[in-house]
Amino acid sequence: MSQARQRLEINLGARSYPILIGPGLLRDPNGLHPFIRGPQVMVVSNTTVAPLYLDALRAGLSGYQVAERILPDGEAYKELGTWHGIFDALLEQRLARDCTLIALGGGVVGDITGFAAACYQRGVAFIQVPTTLLAQVDSSVGGKTGINHPAGKNMIGAFHQPAAVIADTDTLATLPARELAAGLAEVVKYGLIRDPAFFAWLESRADALLARDAAVLMEAIERSCRNKAEVVEADEREQGQRALLNLGHTFGHAIEAGLGYGEWLHGEAVAAGMVMAAELSRQLGWLEAPSVERIRALLERLGLPVAPPAALASDRLLELMAVDKKVQAGVLRLVLLKGIGTALVTRDLSAAQIIAGIDGARR
Repeated sequence: MSQARQRLEINLGARSYPILIGPGLLRDPNGLHPFIRGPQVMVVSNTTVAPLYLDALRAGLSGYQVAERILPDGEAYKELGTWHGIFDALLEQRLARDCTLIALGGGVVGDITGFAAACYQRGVAFIQVPTTLLAQVDSSVGGKTGINHPAGKNMIGAFHQPAAVIADTDTLATLPARELAAGLAEVVKYGLIRDPAFFAWLESRADALLARDAAVLMEAIERSCRNKAEVVEADEREQGQRALLNLGHTFGHAIEAGLGYGEWLHGEAVAAGMVMAAELSRQLGWLEAPSVERIRALLERLGLPVAPPAALASDRLLELMAVDKKVQAGVLRLVLLKGIGTALVTRDLSAAQIIAGIDGARR
């Protein structure tokens, strides 16, 4: 596959927007201009990403009044105080209702900036400029924004679609290996829930992905974003099939909350969660054992955990899972598998069945 830039469209009527993918996008002097609404811009980044990419982004903002808010780095800061600090900066700089926020960073920066944009003066424009693989293939696309609460991940937030997603693949060169692997967990998810050919493609290219082969990474990002775009277009506010994107996430969010946010990366927790979901699916007779082993094997090759942490007992994980956005009318909904590429949402599982699935993943 060539390294030509790719453009996908999220078709949501008046809320439609493009996803731009490719090298050199941050250094394109005109790349941001079509998506900025007014004369004022605030760039929100963090202490890790800003020294690497803020100058390049700022160079493309000549002619605008540019403010900046640099956040501390880490999932632990995806919380109310950090979010409130963005409003302090917006008000101190007197940004008006036609301003545009730009999220330069990974999933934490994107989620918290998007939520601030959703709330500031009842909603202003924002642009996602994701710099991690996880953000490029998942969190920057689809309009979910929010912050964590000590009792549960992403429990406070809003749907607020960006004006554009600009995914510069050059930023992956500076991504730590652990974060690259964490992003690959979300890539694997798309194969598991709806694209078995993509899953097989990932199996054959695991080494190239870890070696950061530019063409292979580009294709993985494009195929992931295309899968997510199709789901979001069909179900923007998660009333139906968009829930399938949560494969492994209810388990994973429980791990993150139970260990403390940031102890495990989000993608690491999701990887272990997907194995728990696969093992539970096998115990229910929906997924064959060889398929579970394929899932385990691919995640292990990518350097991801395939079992929940020993520090969290299975009954404690179940308790934490009960505080999750997927709970409806007191009933826990889980995304499970009926095959690689076929997922479903179930509401009919007992506590004993779920704990058995968790325990089965610990082998």
